[in-house]
Amino acid sequence: MKVLISTDIEGVAGVYHHEQARQGNPEYERARVLMAQEANAAIAGAFDAGATEVLVNDSHGGFRNMPPDVLDARARVVQGKPRYLSMVAGVEEGVDALCMVGYHSRAQGRGILAHTINGFAFAGIRLGDQELGEAGIYGALAGEYGVPVVMASGDDVFISENRALFPHASFVQTKKATGFNSGVSLSPEQSRQAIRAGVIEGLAARAHARPLVFQGPQVVTLRTQSPMMADLFCQWPSFERVDGVTLRFSADSVESAVRMLNCCSAMSSMLR
Repeated sequence: MKVLISTDIEGVAGVYHHEQARQGNPEYERARVLMAQEANAAIAGAFDAGATEVLVNDSHGGFRNMPPDVLDARARVVQGKPRYLSMVAGVEEGVDALCMVGYHSRAQGRGILAHTINGFAFAGIRLGDQELGEAGIYGALAGEYGVPVVMASGDDVFISENRALFPHASFVQTKKATGFNSGVSLSPEQSRQAIRAGVIEGLAARAHARPLVFQGPQVVTLRTQSPMMADLFCQWPSFERVDGVTLRFSADSVESAVRMLNCCSAMSSMLR
């Protein structure tokens, strides 16, 4: 059994503020270790459940957050960008299950540090008629490779948004959101224990898990944070301008959609 663990930072216990998620300050240096420790809890749970191989995908920001020497040496680590499959790079290696650790709710939501892919650029993303956050988007990308999400952790808003997408998965609530930058968190130790148990539970029920699959070509609707951002993205001829901040494009697959969205995210750095 080969398991992929995708680890973000905003859903980690004790993380509430952008300073904890941005390189270059002491708050981040502590938070990246908390992120790695939650990844280690998931790795331990995977091996407890009988995994023969575990890959850990560093899925926050520049994708090089977790100190490799802090991570459980039994796992291989996917780090650095750009990479085509982004937050679920590793699914192409024939993994059997995906665990999402430290995830957060979607843009415009009520969760802690809520955003979708790029909070500076994107105000919302729909695949077809469904508004999705990162868990839904990347869960669907994993689904194209036949890989189900069996476990996910984050705050209560993240869980409420995604439970229907992954009804078979084990969800672990690390904290309760009381605002964009506030909440009530488990201690790091309690969170790690819960994550380890959640991975064991999710993998034990893997036989009943089903990949999230969006059939056929995708019509993607992207709301930007400003008309200026929409102006920039519409330099790409594939985009149709719907209104001042809304764009639409078609993609042959979720993977193609993700690659286009991540190109837009990279383009947005021109306007910072």
